[in-house]
Amino acid sequence: QLQLVESGGGLVQPGGSLRLSCSASGFTLDYYAIGWFRQAPGKEREGVACIGSFHGRTYYSDSVKGRFTISRDNAKNTVYLQMNSLKPEDTAVYYCAAHFEVVTATPKPTEALYNYWGQGTQVTVSS
Repeated sequence: QLQLVESGGGLVQPGGSLRLSCSASGFTLDYYAIGWFRQAPGKEREGVACIGSFHGRTYYSDSVKGRFTISRDNAKNTVYLQMNSLKPEDTAVYYCAAHFEVVTATPKPTEALYNYWGQGTQVTVSS
C-alpha cells in the first residue's frame, strides 16, 4: 500500500552524472521526509542526502556535498537525487526511504527514523 520505487541507476564513467528517482504510491510525499542511503559491498549503509517535508530543507554527507543534489517535486510525488562528478567510491546500491513528518525540520540520516524503504537501485561508477 505504501511503496517507494527507485529508478535511474546504471553504469556510468567517473566524472559522469546520473539522476535517481524515488516515486511514491499509496501516500503523498509532501508530509514525508525522504532520505537517500547507499550500501557498498562489505560496508555499512550510510545516509548520503535527506530532504525534509514540505519546503524540504536538505542534508548531505561530507562525501557527496557539492556533487549531489536532492530535490522534490510534490506534484509528481517524486524525489530526485542528482549525482554529478561521480567517483568509483560512489558505487553502491542506493535506497530511498521515508518517514512521516508533520512539522518540517532539518532532516537527519538516521536509519531508525525511516519506516518505508524502496528496494534499491544499483549505481556503478567505472571506466
